[in-house]
Amino acid sequence: MEISDKLLCLFSADVSDDGDRYVVEVPKREIETGAVDPGETYRVALISSEVERAEDTDEDNVPSEPQPPVEAGEIRYVEIEDIGKQGDGIARVERGYVIIVPGADVGERVKVEVTEVKSNFAVGEIIDEDL
Repeated sequence: MEISDKLLCLFSADVSDDGDRYVVEVPKREIETGAVDPGETYRVALISSEVERAEDTDEDNVPSEPQPPVEAGEIRYVEIEDIGKQGDGIARVERGYVIIVPGADVGERVKVEVTEVKSNFAVGEIIDEDL
């Protein structure tokens, strides 16, 4: 399945019956992190859950903060959209998450290996230029 780069958030929710309409609740954390604004209109995709939910799920293991959409060692193709204050290239991926790419220029499309991951940004090293 292909996921759009415009994806703002991803979560599981029940569809509940509210009389003459059905409701999908958005978790409070999505509003608090700024991914979704109350009162705005969004496109919603519903994907069938093929895996049955475990009855005894441990909600303490659910992270309170959204997790970075990249992992250390991951290879990504990114387009440099901006230059940071120290002159490094800035690329944005899912949910506007920033990957800092030293040595890259605006408009370049480069293949990077993610070398460092923080909660609000990652650093990527150029593997291949001019893609």
